[in-house]
Amino acid sequence: MPIIRASTEADISAISAIYSHHVLTGTGTFEIEPPAPSEMAARRSDVLSKGLPYLVITEGDKLLGFAYCNWFKPRPAYRFSAEDSIYMDPMANGKGLGRSLLAELIRQAEAAGVRKLLAVIGDSANGASIGVHRSVGFQPVGTLKSTGWKFGRWLDVVLMDRAIGHGDSTTPVSQ
Repeated sequence: MPIIRASTEADISAISAIYSHHVLTGTGTFEIEPPAPSEMAARRSDVLSKGLPYLVITEGDKLLGFAYCNWFKPRPAYRFSAEDSIYMDPMANGKGLGRSLLAELIRQAEAAGVRKLLAVIGDSANGASIGVHRSVGFQPVGTLKSTGWKFGRWLDVVLMDRAIGHGDSTTPVSQ
């Protein structure tokens, strides 16, 4: 039975391996070279230092995927909007685990005070990412045509968003 939990420092090696696979073989990320595990650890620390969730899904001792959110932009007016990221081990595809992981990320982001989650999805042909986001209530808001260049071709960026919690219906407690 898969378990979703907060990531730990011990997960960095498996997180790095999953992300490296996506960097080297996919268009969901526009990174060209996989970051070193030390860089992945620093990115995780940055997310956690902001009080935002960084989650993993495991089954037994196998890490099947990870998800986190980070502030959409650094300026203070964006402080209630975060961008999510989710990456799954290819062996976990098609089992509904990404949907479960993303749904839990939404719950934890709301608890952290996030009011709007944004998905910035690499490649308009990335049906898996678009589909998992749509399955938990994200709506498409636009496509940035030919924004990235990877694997010898131009790639679009698909923008999706979802209000969480009270969304924009109330004034945030901490302004």
